[in-house]
Amino acid sequence: MMIGVNTEILIDVWRRLLADPCKSWVLFEHGACVVLTAPDGELAEQATDILKKFGPAHAASSAGDFGVIDLKDVEGWVVTGHHNDVLTYVGPDETQDQSQIAVGVFGRSKRHRDGTELHVVHVEDKRASAAPA
Repeated sequence: MMIGVNTEILIDVWRRLLADPCKSWVLFEHGACVVLTAPDGELAEQATDILKKFGPAHAASSAGDFGVIDLKDVEGWVVTGHHNDVLTYVGPDETQDQSQIAVGVFGRSKRHRDGTELHVVHVEDKRASAAPA
């Protein structure tokens, strides 16, 4: 049984995981997060362009590859892909099988949905806090 994670929980999780006060990021509907290492202009647009290119999973290519990170301070996992700044959160109640492979495949499928649907649900703009005092 798969249960979706609500947006407020996702925002809280990513705020805890990306605690760097200078990291801007954009969250998509199914849990994919694009960290913007060089934020410029409209952040949602910049993140959408990245996810459109690096979100969809394609069989027999690097776009199908993934890694799974067990989280220490948050329950669940982060699934990585072929772009270092595109990460997907998988909550502990989202998949019954919690093996690395099952979690990775599930996270990749969430990233694929976000990479094809491209629905932004939150923008965390940290550019102002990165400016020198």
